[in-house]
Amino acid sequence: MKVGVLGAGTMGAGIAQVAAQSGHEVVLVDVNEKAIISAKEKLNKIIDRLIEKGKWTQDFGDDLLGRIKFSTEMQDFSGSGMIIEAIVENVEVKHAVFSKMEAIVDKHCILASNTSSLSIASIGSVLKNPERIIGIHFFNPAPLMPLVEIIPAVQTSEKVAKEAREMVDSWGKVTVLAKDTPGFIVNRVARPFYGEALRIYEEGVADFATIDWAMTELGKFRMGPFTLMDYIGNDVNYTVTETVFAAFYYDPRFKPSFTQKRHSEAGFYGRKSGRGFFDYSENAIAVEPNKDEVLGNKILKRILAMLINEAADAVFLNVATNEDIDLAMTKGVNYPKGLLKWADEIGIENVLNDLQELFNEYGEDRYRPSPLLKKMVRENKSFF
Repeated sequence: MKVGVLGAGTMGAGIAQVAAQSGHEVVLVDVNEKAIISAKEKLNKIIDRLIEKGKWTQDFGDDLLGRIKFSTEMQDFSGSGMIIEAIVENVEVKHAVFSKMEAIVDKHCILASNTSSLSIASIGSVLKNPERIIGIHFFNPAPLMPLVEIIPAVQTSEKVAKEAREMVDSWGKVTVLAKDTPGFIVNRVARPFYGEALRIYEEGVADFATIDWAMTELGKFRMGPFTLMDYIGNDVNYTVTETVFAAFYYDPRFKPSFTQKRHSEAGFYGRKSGRGFFDYSENAIAVEPNKDEVLGNKILKRILAMLINEAADAVFLNVATNEDIDLAMTKGVNYPKGLLKWADEIGIENVLNDLQELFNEYGEDRYRPSPLLKKMVRENKSFF
């Protein structure tokens, strides 16, 4: 099958590489010629590096590159069985390109969006055959990250959903099925990792370094929330939080932080700007955390309770299955354990008690426990 990819940025080029590695003829299209030239140069460097390391042979690298056509013309999508869009997160722009793509391909071509935050139903609303729309959300970098979220819209046919998932599975990816709700699985469930860490800082409980230490040293997360926000970019992470907050009709659980907003406004984006929550300049002195384990465990317990609550609510609202939620969080953002399995280990009643304490202390809807946790405690049930 011929696979089209629209958008030659890091994500689009990565998706094109993944499809080509699996033997597909691929057309990578971007209206910006400089983006196409850059994508080709970067892919050549990746191939050369993998050949030098002995992971690929020269023949495999040459064949892979030969299967990708780099183009500035969307007309070259003609004959594609699937097209994955990976362009700017703007629904009006997406509407324009999806209408144009539908006019180029036949009625059987699957049209997919790699959006991380926009409604798949909305993107597909402009199509004459909206049953062909689906969300196929890769994580960056696409060739290395195993997880892909498959998101059928209300219009999507069962046949398209099945074919799209089987196709991505055949590329060696781990797929999870998510309902078309804001943030899907990962970007929804992960919000408290950032939001509650920021809230703990704003209350003066601990500084950035101490919160990160608690989550990595005691919680065994690969990155602390502030290091991760600096890695993602505070401008990007804040915008996603703001988008999810608005999409959930301003539910207090997803409320953005003034601390992150001010860092973003100041241009303290993180690694890419040289300064974020931490200083990345050449002569910067690393801030030492307070390694008080009592404090650290208090921080970990609070953030973990909020993460588990969000995962439980995703189950409660049928966003995804228990298995897919835990798979998404371990494979998509490298959590040390699935949150629902973690809840079983801690004891769901203990998690519920932690949340009730927070809710009673603050009186904020932000800390309301999921009805599912209450029901499971009453019925003495576990997630697995």
